[in-house]
Amino acid sequence: MISGPASGSPPPHKERNHESEYVLVLPTHGDGRYLGTEEGARPVDYGYLQQIAQTADRLGFTGVLIPTGRSCEDAWLVAASMIPVTQRLKFLVALRPSVVSPTVAARQAATPDRLSNGRALFNLVTGSDPAELAGDGVFLDHTERYEASAEFTHIWRKLMEGETVTFNGKHQRVRDAKLLFPPLQQPRPPLYFGGSSEVAQELAAEQVDLYLTRENRRPGGRENSSGARESRPAWSPVRFGIRLHVIVRETNEEAWQAADSLISHLDDETIARARAAFARTDSVGQQRMAALHNGRRDKLEISPNLWAGVGLARGGAGTALVGDAATVAERINEYAALGIDSFIFSGYPHLEEAYRVGELLFPCLTSRCRPSRSRKACACRGSGRQRVYSA
Repeated sequence: MISGPASGSPPPHKERNHESEYVLVLPTHGDGRYLGTEEGARPVDYGYLQQIAQTADRLGFTGVLIPTGRSCEDAWLVAASMIPVTQRLKFLVALRPSVVSPTVAARQAATPDRLSNGRALFNLVTGSDPAELAGDGVFLDHTERYEASAEFTHIWRKLMEGETVTFNGKHQRVRDAKLLFPPLQQPRPPLYFGGSSEVAQELAAEQVDLYLTRENRRPGGRENSSGARESRPAWSPVRFGIRLHVIVRETNEEAWQAADSLISHLDDETIARARAAFARTDSVGQQRMAALHNGRRDKLEISPNLWAGVGLARGGAGTALVGDAATVAERINEYAALGIDSFIFSGYPHLEEAYRVGELLFPCLTSRCRPSRSRKACACRGSGRQRVYSA
């Protein structure tokens, strides 16, 4: 890994208390009412994506995460197209080490930050599917990809911070690289990253601003983030975020009915195909997520209000917070108490779930209560049934 300054060096950034941020996933890979079926599926075109982005902007989401990969529309072009039709919304876009050079990536990153008046965020994605990576021309194993990512990030950060860079590494080599049009945010836009392996946590500890975890337990984040937290030098604080689905309704009963409905079209064959795809990846986080349910439907609530049903059919984030607004807010506050201040949400369909989060959940979150809202609106109360769960 590329090491930073010695622990006795002056801190490059002052530690700040961050207000919680809430980011919505923009479903460039597709959307619908059910998992594992074309019934209720929606064509994801520009008009629909624009509608979701503008809704997130109006409802007060901090930003949108734009997914990356061969199953998605190109994240950079989607982000660029959404800048002029939104006002405050930020765009979390993927950087792909080994696919593009760090110098080109720095130019690509600085431009949307300048054009959006400082609304760009970046997510370092190393990739985990060997077949997809091979299609992109990347033939590095798991450890080599993280070595390449560390070198890439080292160069990218220095360029974004205005330095001229000469670097000779195992995977990356540049001479007198520079960025002539710097980003608007100083010293540079924030860099996000998620990974569960030891080598991934080393990268997070050394080079990123916010470490993302997928939740597979409650109260969430402590175990997943501890490696990065403990190995990060004292001079350079790292923030923590979490990636979750959300199913929030006016009552607990309605929320659990919606969860059951979401997977009502999943059959055993579809689940088996998904598990075969999960097994093909070398992602430690994906392996842990798949192990939560082992393809079974009878033990999906792995802890109070944390449901693993989404992971039966899709990779990546596979758990959802399920419940009425007060209950889901309580779970989120538990994560916040552990130091997590960034929450990246998705739900099905994304447009409707964005409204539910904005109208039901946001008023119940302490950091979201606004002076213009009545006390009654912010004093959410739990309702409906509680469920017994199996660990």
